[in-house]
Amino acid sequence: MKFLCDEMLQRLGSWLRAAGYDTLIESNGRDDYQLLREAIAERRKLLTRDRKLLEFRRAPGHVILLEGNNLEECAASLSRQLPIDWQYRPFTRCLVCNTRLRPAKEPQQAAIPADVRRRDGTLYCPSCNKVYWDGSHVRRMRHRLKQWQEAFGTPARVDAE
Repeated sequence: MKFLCDEMLQRLGSWLRAAGYDTLIESNGRDDYQLLREAIAERRKLLTRDRKLLEFRRAPGHVILLEGNNLEECAASLSRQLPIDWQYRPFTRCLVCNTRLRPAKEPQQAAIPADVRRRDGTLYCPSCNKVYWDGSHVRRMRHRLKQWQEAFGTPARVDAE
């Protein structure tokens, strides 16, 4: 599964990326029909809280309307509608630009604190050059993904490609 989150669901989009899903996040204010066309062309599920998107003839099968006013409620609503594995491939995608992460090499390692450099598992994004390591922030995020997985059920594994 691949996703396209509209502007209202930017935070959820970041969490889907953290879980390992290929997720585009709209931030340019494009109109609804353009978003739907992109979702269809790229075989993505368009995630929204905007009921008007369901009015388009091509919306069924492509648009997922989420109920809820906060991140937790939207994550739960998505999990009820699709077999989301919140621990699919955690921290394999850049949270900023969605690119697959790669193991950090020496040039990227130089940009991080010395005590972190000694640890395995430092990753970087080849597109935006952001460096990621398994610090306290990542541990908190892993904990939340685990909580969501437990709270919203354990679906059959779904290929995110």
